[in-house]
Amino acid sequence: MRLHIALALCAFIPAAYGTEFFVSPTGHDNNTGTRDRPFQTLERARDQMRTIRAAGGIPRDQSATIWIREGTYALTRTFELGRLDAGTPEAPLTLAAYPNEVVRLSGGIPLPPSIFHPARNAEALNRLPSSSRPFVLEADLRALGITDMGAHRQFGHGLPVVPAPMELFWNDSVLQLARYPNAGAVLMGPVIDTGSVPRIGDYSNRGGRFRYTDPRHNRWTAAPDAWLQGFFHYGFADDKIRIASIDTVRQEVALASPHMYGLGSGENFNQYVALNLLEELDEPGEWYVDPSSGLLFLWPPGEMSTARIVASLLEQPLVAIEEATDCVLRNLVIENGRGLGVYIEGGARNRLVGCTIRNVGTVGVMLGQGARQTFPHITADDYTGVPVSREVGTFHSQAYRNTVWERNAGTHHAIERCEVFNTGSGGIILGGGSKKDLVAGGCAVTDCRIHEFSRRNKAGAAGIFVDGCGNRVMHNEIFDGDLQAIIVHGNDHTFEFNRIHHVARNSNDASAWYLGRDPSDQGNVVRWNFFYEVGRPDRKWTMGVYCDDATCGVLIEGNVFYHVASYGTVYSNGGHDITVRNNIFVEGYGPAYQLKSMWYDFGMSEIPYFFGENGIYTTRLTRSVNIRKPPYSERYPGLKDWLDLLPDGRTFVGMRPRRNTFERNVLVQYEETFRLVGKYAQCDFGDNYVTQKDPGFVNAGTLDFRLKDDADVYRNLPGFQRIPFEKIGPRP
Repeated sequence: MRLHIALALCAFIPAAYGTEFFVSPTGHDNNTGTRDRPFQTLERARDQMRTIRAAGGIPRDQSATIWIREGTYALTRTFELGRLDAGTPEAPLTLAAYPNEVVRLSGGIPLPPSIFHPARNAEALNRLPSSSRPFVLEADLRALGITDMGAHRQFGHGLPVVPAPMELFWNDSVLQLARYPNAGAVLMGPVIDTGSVPRIGDYSNRGGRFRYTDPRHNRWTAAPDAWLQGFFHYGFADDKIRIASIDTVRQEVALASPHMYGLGSGENFNQYVALNLLEELDEPGEWYVDPSSGLLFLWPPGEMSTARIVASLLEQPLVAIEEATDCVLRNLVIENGRGLGVYIEGGARNRLVGCTIRNVGTVGVMLGQGARQTFPHITADDYTGVPVSREVGTFHSQAYRNTVWERNAGTHHAIERCEVFNTGSGGIILGGGSKKDLVAGGCAVTDCRIHEFSRRNKAGAAGIFVDGCGNRVMHNEIFDGDLQAIIVHGNDHTFEFNRIHHVARNSNDASAWYLGRDPSDQGNVVRWNFFYEVGRPDRKWTMGVYCDDATCGVLIEGNVFYHVASYGTVYSNGGHDITVRNNIFVEGYGPAYQLKSMWYDFGMSEIPYFFGENGIYTTRLTRSVNIRKPPYSERYPGLKDWLDLLPDGRTFVGMRPRRNTFERNVLVQYEETFRLVGKYAQCDFGDNYVTQKDPGFVNAGTLDFRLKDDADVYRNLPGFQRIPFEKIGPRP
């Protein structure tokens, strides 16, 4: 009987291109899945392929392909590969757009232009600016069966990453929820009440109050669900907080919940925008939805009759590949979700190739688990949580609490030649390997373009976040982000040939590349990258490569930096074994290199917090890993004595920077070259070439920082090695 079933199933396998199945919007799931009789849904093609492979119709080692014909495939639930009780019989498998055809996997619903008409709801017209009323259109979403508009929730530093409420897209671009101001931000006025401060254990959950500086706030007193998003204390800690009330007499805003650090003002980054205000729907491209009535209000940014308008619906990942091996997604557009784009957990050698992941509410691509907080308040040191699949959640807090957390990211996965953009909470979260055992994961992001990746979250929402051990980020372009381009945790990662620019521009204490607070995160290499337009001259604390809070064991070699950072193009905050070699620094906004001996500058009072019995470093270096035992003692022998007491009996070896080197670098037109701050700030300076002239660039005006063969550098700095500048960035 089994033989007859297998033979019957094999009869449905087309032979023109090997083992292939076809899907088309004009197909039918009762078809056979051939080119001429395609299926209609991805699930039907996947299930048929699983059935045939399980019956022996497709050998285990033979790849199958699902060709997807042009069109939009609406996802009302996650499209899943893998995680089967009987193993993963779909792999090896490729899901690919048919050549030269555009295939969209969408978590949204199209809104026909015909449902829009001039705004006529009386309450809405009263709230709209009078100048907007002739241009704003209205649509009843409930008439399309849309009842879930999502909910605005607080998110920010120390809080879970949450799915977006409904978002609106116009011809594949994100439309702006009605806000004030339309450009820029509003400076905070004096703080009246900081509110509770969860960062220091104040969990009384009291929102703060501050004086506003713009009389426009007077218009929002009756707005039912208005929010402020900005930097309410420090320039690295954003938040989105609901307005509880506005006092127009005292000109004060009261917030409904606390900010992690309590409110603070007085810095040029203490600013915010106001969101979700029908009262501010005052320019083309802005919109607002009333969840109680289901009415959508839109000022169209262009011609309605030809527009493709989509509202996001799906909160779950659009695609999930779990415990699968050798699955490939090729040349697909994955878009319009409220949560994750693609989620990968476990397995090996899964690949995204040539895909576009855009217009999603949280992260574009995530490898490995996230987390769900169990502690009931905004917190840092008191955080507790549990790992979860298919959501970001409190991923950052969980990783901070458990530095050797193995998130089951799998091994040797690759994201290649993809474009990831217009994401809410980061571009790609890359993991893999074991930090605890120093086993490489071998996962990679290569030849990708990642941009506009922090539409919602700022802190932690990097273009690429990397953890685990032994992963690679190579030949990418990362740009247009408010804080970090790359955040790093873990060991032995390689960052090469990346072009990183226009990041850390609207924040403070931010950088292009960041690693910090765990001296055991060693063996990371930053080599042959081009960093430019990082930070701004008027933001006093931005960095290019930021080795924070006792970062150790980083090689920074062969990079080109142009217009990078105000506080240190390369900055080390108390680090050891930081080698800066053979780089070119051009016209930075501050010193080319700053090393701060933090404990002897500002940190002496914090020694118990870091070095005490339950201090951060004590926990991370003796319990999470053990720097005195293999594999750490063998791989990083210079770390073994880091927690040893010095002869005074109260300070530690790790408090005094050592074995730092700055050599064979070229510094061009820097007003300040080197800054060493604090007692015991150590760096060995080898031969470096400092000049106010062009040292021999091919064309600095066009950002071509290749050196000519007869460049002055080679005469003035013997031993300087040519930087392969022409290889930087995504390869054709």
